[in-house]
Amino acid sequence: MQTVNGLPAHVLLVHAVVVLLPLSAALLALTAVWPAARRRLAGPNAILSVLVVVLVPITTSAGEWLEHRVAPNPLVQRHAELGDTAIYAAVGVATLAVVLWWRQRESTGRSLVQRNFLAPTSNALTAALTVVAVLVAGVAVYDVVRIGDSGAKASWNNWAARS
Repeated sequence: MQTVNGLPAHVLLVHAVVVLLPLSAALLALTAVWPAARRRLAGPNAILSVLVVVLVPITTSAGEWLEHRVAPNPLVQRHAELGDTAIYAAVGVATLAVVLWWRQRESTGRSLVQRNFLAPTSNALTAALTVVAVLVAGVAVYDVVRIGDSGAKASWNNWAARS
């Protein structure tokens, strides 16, 4: 899928990533820090963050298609390079979101077979996961802002120069 109704797909898909990746990162931090939120939101955030992991390569692929159809430009090249880092942020958020969900599931006894994987009752592991989750969430949001800023500069640079 490279175009949607005549528009480059990247232009449309990027809006989903720009909203959903920071949202899943914020939910990751919230569910890591607040146990009540973890009970209610860990599952939905695990699903959302995995969806984002699927969406990011589709968006970057559409962006690469678009990159090859515009005039060579160092700003576009920089944006493409930064865009390739989004998958790492998305995978980090998704991995931790699934781990938090799994631990929540294990601690409430909602699994079919109680095995205590990932030590849901370990306070030390909970604290470590909380710190890592907040850091990964912050890095993911920063990455999206950095990529988005470079994309905006690449898109609007010539327009601003004409004004």
